[in-house]
Amino acid sequence: MDLQIIQNKIFEIRGFRAMLDFHLAEMYQVETRALNQSVKRNIERFPDDFMFSLTSDEWESMSSQFVMTSQIKRPKSALPLVFTEQGIAMLSSVLKSQNAIDVNISIMRAFVLMRQMVIGYEELRKRIEELESNTDAQFSEIYQALTEFASKKEQLDICLTIKMKNNQWKKDISK
Repeated sequence: MDLQIIQNKIFEIRGFRAMLDFHLAEMYQVETRALNQSVKRNIERFPDDFMFSLTSDEWESMSSQFVMTSQIKRPKSALPLVFTEQGIAMLSSVLKSQNAIDVNISIMRAFVLMRQMVIGYEELRKRIEELESNTDAQFSEIYQALTEFASKKEQLDICLTIKMKNNQWKKDISK
């Protein structure tokens, strides 16, 4: 299974990276109802940090993010179940088909890849901050040097003006 397809179905929900039941059912090639029944028969394997139900508000704000083909099959009152990475791993002990095992392996790889990307972005962010800090310091030094130069140039201009006026005065006297 393509990791990009899986990553597009991973959402940040309540501080967890998680997937919705109907997306998982689609990947496992089972009905959402069948997936949820298997989970409910094994509910002791799914504590709140492995699986939870969306609130009406969460579902309303999320459902606009994607087109759901199975919306007709889902009663409006039935809110999707959300599975965290650990909950998805636990699904492999509930859904025992070879397809479920293969899909779970792909999903776990997608989560690992996303963690690696986050780490890479964090390192990149730190590098950018270091560069900004170094650049700020360098620009500060350049600004200071330009200010000194401008001050000295101003003093030099004043001296030249005075000398030129003195020379002009001397020429006027000698006439």
